[in-house]
Amino acid sequence: MSKQDGSSRQVTTGPVDDSATPILHVDMDAFFVSVELLRRPELRGKPVLVGGTAGRGVVSAASYEARRYGVNSAMPMSVALQRCPNAIVLRGDYASYSRYSKQVMKIFEEVTPLVEPLSIDEAFLDVSGARRLHGSPAEIAWAIRERVRSETGLTCSIGVAATKYVAKVASSRAKPDGMLVVPAAETLAFLHPLPVSALWGVGRVTEESLTRLGLRTVGDVAEMPADALQRAVGPALASRLTRLANGIDPRDVETARSEKSIGHEVTFGHDLTDPTQIRRELLRLSDDVAVRLRRAGVVGRTVVLKLRYGDFRTVTRSRTLGEPTDVARRIYDEASAALGELVGDGARIRLIGVRAEQLRPSGGGAALWDPDEEWRGAERAVDEVTARFGRGAVRPAALVRPGEAAARVESMRRRPLDAAGASRDAADAAEAAEGRAGVDRTQFGG
Repeated sequence: MSKQDGSSRQVTTGPVDDSATPILHVDMDAFFVSVELLRRPELRGKPVLVGGTAGRGVVSAASYEARRYGVNSAMPMSVALQRCPNAIVLRGDYASYSRYSKQVMKIFEEVTPLVEPLSIDEAFLDVSGARRLHGSPAEIAWAIRERVRSETGLTCSIGVAATKYVAKVASSRAKPDGMLVVPAAETLAFLHPLPVSALWGVGRVTEESLTRLGLRTVGDVAEMPADALQRAVGPALASRLTRLANGIDPRDVETARSEKSIGHEVTFGHDLTDPTQIRRELLRLSDDVAVRLRRAGVVGRTVVLKLRYGDFRTVTRSRTLGEPTDVARRIYDEASAALGELVGDGARIRLIGVRAEQLRPSGGGAALWDPDEEWRGAERAVDEVTARFGRGAVRPAALVRPGEAAARVESMRRRPLDAAGASRDAADAAEAAEGRAGVDRTQFGG
């Protein structure tokens, strides 16, 4: 059974002590599917999926009727249709989802300024300062649900608790279209019977490790000796799981959230086996990550490589730099080094991802020696051309098919010049940037 199919729904129906529960977690119900059903009401009550169907499409969202067949988001569409052959598949309309998301977030912000969006369809709210105007936390949660329904036609589920973690767990238990208040004094009574998978940070692999220790519930984890838990999952995760299992979560609702990582990944239409082709994709992803870092005005100190094989086995490798960077070439070099022996010998690669972590503002003090200085200049020249002529005007030579670079530069030269000679300047910059980026072109079989 799917873990969020509504079969274990738990809601608050009567008076409850919410005096010490100022944190709300609001989660829209099957958001993408629900937006689609506003336009296709005849599909209500049927198993509906939103996602891609071509090649290796994945499920972006599933209705609760589909979840009862064991279908979940992020599942390959081919697997979903095996489990639920009568599912109706719709292509996503992400512009509509964004529009409804903004409408819902506006409702939250009219209740309290302390709103922390987690994604397009969920957010934390701290209503400590809203009680005098809007009532108790439970009353506020009830009012939000009613407003969302009346103003958008959508439903949401809300968890009300003393901490962010417990509020999020409560909202998942209340789905769909419910509200669950967990009084502060009853936090442990609520958490401890839940399966260990309810703990943040417990995925399939960690759950298997805990199960081997005989830990099946949150309460089991809370009672586990610290040294034994550390041996099973490592000291950092063991400490966090112990705190959460005991209802300890001191984090505040953060209204100004900074990105903790910037990354890109791609799932291929067919498995890649050629190491040269894999490294070309790695270079393209590294370039995408670097562009986003520079646009955000940040640099990253850790580069993380993610690989998923044809059998769905997933591995990650990370490398920490001496100096943080926003240079694609440095990111690529580190990701390529992490790739090491993970490819070759017929290994079939389904997905590649690259991301930068440990972000901080760029320009925070120059190093004595900048090993990326030459590449930094070339990539910033590319940024300038891109800003004027669009993405793809200049790319690393390794990503350009034979003859394509010369044709692109020539097409720029043939454009009418503006008063400042912009097209000629862009063509010259393109030649310079691509010439520098092409130093190691043969390495990639470009």
